[in-house]
Amino acid sequence: MTEGLRRFLKPAPRAKPGERCEMCTEPISEEHGHVIDLESRVIMCTCRGCYLLFTHSGAGGKRHRAVPQRYLHAPDFTQAAGVWESIGIPVRMAFLFRNSVLDKTVAFYPSPAGATESLLPMGAWEELLAANAEFATVSPDVEALLLNKLDNTFECFLVPIDICYELVGLVKLHWRGFDGGSEAWTAIDGFFAALRERSEVVSGG
Repeated sequence: MTEGLRRFLKPAPRAKPGERCEMCTEPISEEHGHVIDLESRVIMCTCRGCYLLFTHSGAGGKRHRAVPQRYLHAPDFTQAAGVWESIGIPVRMAFLFRNSVLDKTVAFYPSPAGATESLLPMGAWEELLAANAEFATVSPDVEALLLNKLDNTFECFLVPIDICYELVGLVKLHWRGFDGGSEAWTAIDGFFAALRERSEVVSGG
């Protein structure tokens, strides 16, 4: 994994009491926006004003991008089965996104060691996007497709990229032993339950 990807896959920062915007130093609350520096792959906590400056592609000299707050959920995403098998993910979760700096699509899954990269076969990303017109609008760098394998099917979310970092951090914090343990799976199940509640339901593929 490149150094740039290692920085990009660090958990998204959370504001502490008294913390300030990392762009203009204005005070920010716990609920705040994030902006990605595409060259350094650093995620910055920002005030509302600075966040809005970078909500359009090409803003900030094409170096910075605001992380959007869009949540979509396909509860029965059958198209993921073939892609999942081709990727060879050893756990039930994975997220995929387009990295514009590397000019390629990458796939990662949460593990006790952090985000682990998995080889993405040619055509797999396009296959997922073709299964749902709304997923095809996923924004490079700042949004991801998050796949979750259930008992007999898959669900897919289109989420802000920092949500994927939250899942990675959660797994790293709670995972114990080979199978994770009850504490880890309680936390993971709670994460996806909350994600379903905040997401707009769309048709599956």
